[in-house]
Amino acid sequence: MANIFSRIKLPVGKDKFSIGLDIGTQSIKAVKLKISGNSVELVAFDVEESQLDPIEVLKKIKHAQNADLVNISFCGSSTVIRYVNFLRMSKSELRQALKFEAQKHIPFSLEEVNLDAEILKDNLPDDKMLVLIAALKKEFIRERLKSLEGAGLRPNIVDIDSLALINAFNFNYPKVEILESKSICLLNIGATISNVNIIDNAAPRLSRDIHFGGANFTKKLMDIFSIDFKAAEELKLNSEGDGLPSDPAYGGADRQSHKPEGERVDKVKATVESVLTNLAVEIRTSFDYYESQNNSSVVKIFLSGGGSKITGFKEMLVSSLGIEVEFWDPFKQIKINDQLDAVKLNQIVSLFNIAVGLALR
Repeated sequence: MANIFSRIKLPVGKDKFSIGLDIGTQSIKAVKLKISGNSVELVAFDVEESQLDPIEVLKKIKHAQNADLVNISFCGSSTVIRYVNFLRMSKSELRQALKFEAQKHIPFSLEEVNLDAEILKDNLPDDKMLVLIAALKKEFIRERLKSLEGAGLRPNIVDIDSLALINAFNFNYPKVEILESKSICLLNIGATISNVNIIDNAAPRLSRDIHFGGANFTKKLMDIFSIDFKAAEELKLNSEGDGLPSDPAYGGADRQSHKPEGERVDKVKATVESVLTNLAVEIRTSFDYYESQNNSSVVKIFLSGGGSKITGFKEMLVSSLGIEVEFWDPFKQIKINDQLDAVKLNQIVSLFNIAVGLALR
């Protein structure tokens, strides 16, 4: 994991193909990009259920995308990201100091993890600089690599979900007009983990994984309506039409709505809102901590992830947090190959934000 912070460098001349593989608890998302000159083009994408034999699923993706080298990432209990003030020093000096200083901030022994760091700001008062420290447990890497090898795939870059997410956002939204002393949040709602990332002028300032996601909503609906997992998933996304947001980034404007009875809709919304309240509290706690440590406030959330497709999720989030929320498109600055199924891509575009960030590496 020695190069998790390398900047995007588009190759000159020869076309390059890069594959980002986002391996989640419920699905595996793959994105294949062709990078040539200053152009980036999506040439293939795939989503497969991951509850099945993961090696067989990865073999299927390998065959479909003609894959060999892939970029992968991790989140949750296997990762740690910390933002720490160091005395100002060079990058080479930081590498040496990290061996001694990191143990103060990482809850694992250094022998257990792969470790990396990046200087974010080197002009803080009192001759200090802000450093991002990232650690990833070797045990989890070994397990993931075993699955990749079993499928005939090789790892190219190992990253962390939050950093891949930021990578994709900064590439697609290089200029986000935010007032001075204001920050934004990238909120990615996965099946079991939600990534909260606060960035200021494109630089990460706080990253947190919350063990809460779309599966929590599904479980609640299973209990309330006494239905199985598949039915609850369908209800979660289809209590108003197909449940997808109406934002253009989701292709919502072209779809037809088939509303169920009003009483059922209200019951689903009430259930979703009751679960969302817990998530909103965790998000607000993250904002409060960040704002207490920095002379900046969070003024907008950019939303992504499969869990963000839940009926009314965006509107409830706005109501709970009192902050502007907008879906963002991971392919905004990326050309879509004419041979791809654009309708299908629009329907599931929210799943690919992390995979795009990985492929851009």
